[in-house]
Amino acid sequence: MLAMLALIYWQTVIYGTRQTDETIDAEITGLAEQYRQRGLAGLVAVINERSNPERGSSMLYLLTDQRQHPLAGNLSRWPDLEVQADGWMRFRLSDDGRRDSSPHIAQATSFVLAGGVQLLVGRDLAENTAFRNRIVTALVSSGALMLLLGLVGGIVLSRRALARIETINRTGDLIMAGEFSRRIPLKGSGDEFDRLAQNLNAMLDQIERLMAGMRQVTDNIAHDLRSPLGRLRSRIEMALIEEPSTERYRDVLQQTIGEADQLLATFTALLDIAEAEAGSPRAKLVPLDLAAFARDLADLYEPVAEEKGLALKIETAAQPIEVRGDRHMLSRAVANLVENALKYTPTGGTVRISVTTDGTMARLAVADDGPGIPPDERERVFDRFYRLEASRTTEGNGLGLSLARAVVRLHGGTITLGGNGPGLVATVSLPLAATAEQFERSMPVNNRR
Repeated sequence: MLAMLALIYWQTVIYGTRQTDETIDAEITGLAEQYRQRGLAGLVAVINERSNPERGSSMLYLLTDQRQHPLAGNLSRWPDLEVQADGWMRFRLSDDGRRDSSPHIAQATSFVLAGGVQLLVGRDLAENTAFRNRIVTALVSSGALMLLLGLVGGIVLSRRALARIETINRTGDLIMAGEFSRRIPLKGSGDEFDRLAQNLNAMLDQIERLMAGMRQVTDNIAHDLRSPLGRLRSRIEMALIEEPSTERYRDVLQQTIGEADQLLATFTALLDIAEAEAGSPRAKLVPLDLAAFARDLADLYEPVAEEKGLALKIETAAQPIEVRGDRHMLSRAVANLVENALKYTPTGGTVRISVTTDGTMARLAVADDGPGIPPDERERVFDRFYRLEASRTTEGNGLGLSLARAVVRLHGGTITLGGNGPGLVATVSLPLAATAEQFERSMPVNNRR
């Protein structure tokens, strides 16, 4: 603002000074032409006419003889001239002027005509000074008004911003005090504060979901571990109460080892999920024929299917379908899908394993004829320890699908569940080898070791 006002003032001063200089130059040019045409007498007549007070002009004239005796003009005597740096002469104009008795500054130039006659042409700068003072007053008033409006506007805007920030702080204090359902209110203006509040609310919703999931996982772990630990303790306690028997002790120890193996399997699955979700450095992605991999897996589970009276069918292309993956981790992930299909398919049913390609993706699907999963539950079954059976009496720990999703995501793929009318089809989509190499290069360096 100050720079703008200074520029306005400077341009105004330059314009007024230039106008004064051009006016005096034009007047000198005109008088010189009158002198050439009409001589000294004609020049005297012109000067007397132009210096008439009734014209109200601010121009100053003085024509003197060799002894500086006035011949014509509106100055009574030759002034004391001071030559300035710009080449113009300045002098003080007091009661010799025609405006008032207060001293003014005048700007002039002089030259000598033929015969020693001297001519001074100038201009009273009182109007310029008054105009400049009015400009200064106007600029100062405008600057003061702009400063006042700026301060008022700044206070209003800062108070509005601080009020929004204080709302966020109060909401944060309430949340830290335990009111986790609190959210930051929106104004509906769509401004930066509303967008910030939306992002914070979304973050709080996600945190609340994660906390609910952690509570659910904790409850499930407690439920799943309490029963085997209780059975283990009761079995050992009964063995101690009963009569000593080597066979009884051996039986109790074998059952205890079985319970311990189940507990270790649960914790191993949790560690494997955490390792896969963290981008396991153990996952060495190498070229892998997914079709041959599926056939090997089918051969492995075919005796299990026959024992349960099920048909296990494999459908793959004759040519290799190459992906990049860790064979051990993919085996654990896909094996969980096959085991679930065999577990829930009724006797006489069929489990199908197929491998196909779709653009840049390879798809491995495991379909069964079981009861399936309701559409609204198909996403939740990937949560750790989640089971459709609320009583949790069915064998298993509810970690198989969680491990499968973590492993598939580690390989840059996806896993989805769909209906098989009746039954369920689990589809694993993995990028083909060329696409997988691009995905692997995009992973952080510490995840590609």
